[in-house]
Amino acid sequence: MRIADLAGKRVAVWGFGREGRVAITALRKRFPELPLTLFCSEAEVEAARAFDGTLSVHGHEPDAIALAPFDVVVKSPGVSAYKPALLAAKEAGIRITSGTALWFGENPEAKVIAVTGTKGKSTTTALIAHLARAINVRTALAGNIGMPLLELLDQSADLWAIELSSFQTGEARPLSLGVITSLYEEHLDWHGSRERYVADKLKLADVSHKLLVNALQPALLDKTSGHPDRLLFGVADGWHVADGFIRRGALPILEVEKLSVPGQHNALNACAALAALEAMGHDAIAAAPALANFRPLPHRLQPLGERDGWYWINDSISTTPQATLAALESLRGRAVTVLAGGHDRGLDWSEFVAVAAVQPPHAIVCSGANGPRIAAALREARVPTRIVEATGLDAAVTAACELTPHGGCILLSPGAPSFDQFHDYAERGRHFADLAGFDGREITGIEGLGIG
Repeated sequence: MRIADLAGKRVAVWGFGREGRVAITALRKRFPELPLTLFCSEAEVEAARAFDGTLSVHGHEPDAIALAPFDVVVKSPGVSAYKPALLAAKEAGIRITSGTALWFGENPEAKVIAVTGTKGKSTTTALIAHLARAINVRTALAGNIGMPLLELLDQSADLWAIELSSFQTGEARPLSLGVITSLYEEHLDWHGSRERYVADKLKLADVSHKLLVNALQPALLDKTSGHPDRLLFGVADGWHVADGFIRRGALPILEVEKLSVPGQHNALNACAALAALEAMGHDAIAAAPALANFRPLPHRLQPLGERDGWYWINDSISTTPQATLAALESLRGRAVTVLAGGHDRGLDWSEFVAVAAVQPPHAIVCSGANGPRIAAALREARVPTRIVEATGLDAAVTAACELTPHGGCILLSPGAPSFDQFHDYAERGRHFADLAGFDGREITGIEGLGIG
């Protein structure tokens, strides 16, 4: 669907987050007189009316009856495609679209690298843009990483590095290269089941002319084996990590210790970015030195610095147990107290518990809605470390200071979303920085968004 297809239609916008506001702005730019109806939360009604006085605003979630009068519904990513109201609307012939889908409809010839994955997608997408720009390719960085695609409507770039969440992969249209960095269970509340989450992630493969996947994940390899033009990273004859180097086949390209982002998983993300550039016909080897001056994304294993004798690391973006394990692996050999827990989506923590039993951190502080469940699993497995429960992030930081020796690390890597205590992971990360004695307001957005 293209934006022009909305002319003369009865259009509803569902969601007033950044994506919703950008969609309203784009539609108003094309059709100043188009009647628009917005469904948002009750708390957003006043702001929505101030944003666009011509909107018909409803401060509640629509049901099938409320959507029945419309021809098109433009939904925000956070609105599950499996909500009964949307399923009923689709069955009734109402078109369901999104800002992402509309951008793809407007840009069928764009050279797009679309990146998804349970973890690693934001860093990999940003690395692709950073490396491409280092070899003078005019590149756009947008999507789920922090800039809705419709914000760049009517702008051009030689290459588009786009992050797509599992909420958005089904909204993409045919594109040059899809990249899948990893695949674990997540967002089960949106998708309804692990099977549906995996299926939705893999929708990216269906629209990708070429598909690049992580060779170190057997399940991902199996599920993408039928793609006609599949490429791999993490294999010995391609871009991979071995003996302390990022390598292209047998050729050592860059020492891992020169990367600006820590951890073996980030070295693999760098391999994914280099392999993606190569797949698009660019000189990845020439771009590789720029990995050393890449600016790490905030809230992703972000070193805040030393304060009161402890080293503080903000990994608030960690929303799965596997992400917490990756964070701990990057700090192996140091005395680490990890702050785990948050909103409980029912994810399986058994792998985390099994690894912690063999390679225990100095201490584990469990807080948030699922904190008691994590602590109980750790104690049942007799994990040989101090396990403490705290009522919230403030109490967790206080406990961590009591448990951690001077010179040790206090790591926020919750392995869970923040919605039980905070608006999002960024608010959680900034609050953690404040508690540590830093200025959370200085943790700003992602560098390089837009076209450069």
